[in-house]
Amino acid sequence: MTTVTIRQDFQIGERATFTKTITGADVNALADLIGDHNPVHMDEAFAAQTRFGRRIAHGVFTAGLISAALGNELPGPGAIYLSQEIQFKAPVYLGDTVTAVVEVTAWRPDKRIITLKTDCYNQDEKLVATGQAVLLVERPRE
Repeated sequence: MTTVTIRQDFQIGERATFTKTITGADVNALADLIGDHNPVHMDEAFAAQTRFGRRIAHGVFTAGLISAALGNELPGPGAIYLSQEIQFKAPVYLGDTVTAVVEVTAWRPDKRIITLKTDCYNQDEKLVATGQAVLLVERPRE
């Protein structure tokens, strides 16, 4: 069994990232997992007829990258979502490499509540999603 360290303190402006290249297999697996088989995500011929011109990843896929940055990096283990606001600014296409960037904007150690700016950029540094997350950071057991 691995030992997990739960952080005790955070600094305003502290940042972390999580990066993933989006594949067709990823999008297909997510569609099967959540049940969203919208053809704009699943069918190249259908998607070619939309404003996007080709298949795009689910918005929740991008949101999931933010979750990965939060749960794995900052604030890390012991963090539990209280809320996530997100605005999608540009499509994420299959083959795009998306980086979620999270940055601490507020830390309430008395309540163990942390607020972070959450942005996602594609490989061209284009902002594809922006928002804010609020999380509870679990206290370590004594």
